[in-house]
Amino acid sequence: MTKEEFLVHKLEHRDIKPTSTRLLILREMLRGDETVSLPDLERWLPTIDKSTISRTLTLFLLHRLVHAVDDGSGALKYAVCDDACDCTVEDEHTHFYCTGCHRTFCLTHIHVPVVPLPSGFTLESVNYVLKGLCPNCAEKEGSACR
Repeated sequence: MTKEEFLVHKLEHRDIKPTSTRLLILREMLRGDETVSLPDLERWLPTIDKSTISRTLTLFLLHRLVHAVDDGSGALKYAVCDDACDCTVEDEHTHFYCTGCHRTFCLTHIHVPVVPLPSGFTLESVNYVLKGLCPNCAEKEGSACR
């Protein structure tokens, strides 16, 4: 499967029409292993206006192609979901915010801990963010201490 076919599949799997703009935005969102913000996408895609990128992210969220992460940095971040993800509370995973490089990573293998709620409370979403240094920043900081 080519990269283009992969991107088309990701969109069609979520019932999203694969337009050229949506394919460009999705390609940029998948270019690294960290989450991306609206300002990131604006910087990487200067030929696409902010409102188009914003509307596309909203569409992606609505169709559960991406999930949003509030990492406390002041800008909402987005990450592309696996095909099996339905963005339910059971699918929630931990995120890691690096205080050195300010990137946020999905730690999909670490599920959010179950928290028993008092009677009458209904859980709709969970935002579990760990903060510290990613391996690259920890290595840089460690070498600066020597």
